[in-house]
Amino acid sequence: MIHPIAPVYDRDSRVLILGSFPSVKSREQQFFYGHKQNRFWRVLARILECEVPEDIPQKRAMLLTHHVAVWDVIASCEITGSSDASIRDVKPNDLSAILSAADIRAVYTNGRKAHQLYRKYIFPENGREAYLLPSTSPANAAFSLDRLVEEWKIIRADL
Repeated sequence: MIHPIAPVYDRDSRVLILGSFPSVKSREQQFFYGHKQNRFWRVLARILECEVPEDIPQKRAMLLTHHVAVWDVIASCEITGSSDASIRDVKPNDLSAILSAADIRAVYTNGRKAHQLYRKYIFPENGREAYLLPSTSPANAAFSLDRLVEEWKIIRADL
């Protein structure tokens, strides 16, 4: 399956957040973190002290207004449904367009799978460290919304 969503960034982006690969709901909506139970938008809104965006234009505006770029590690792969555990035959995204166009101060990965794939495929190419953040996925039941917000606050230092 080929990644169907373009990255969100502009020249003013300072933080790059990378997931692994879009979920079924995100692929259907053609935008990141589309599953209603995914806490990504609620976490970011709390950190950035703004309203939770309701639609894609609001989500895009929130990201760009606050200098946040979003994309995924994987350009294409074999995947069953939305399961990160089923990912195989990975081809990584080329981050060079984002990294050359924007003043990215830090790269963060949303969850262990994204981090593992970044370390395996992208770090050897660009040498840029990525910082692991706990997944905002509903599958990460060990983290409450408040606990996610506390862990994710680290990105504010790079904005």
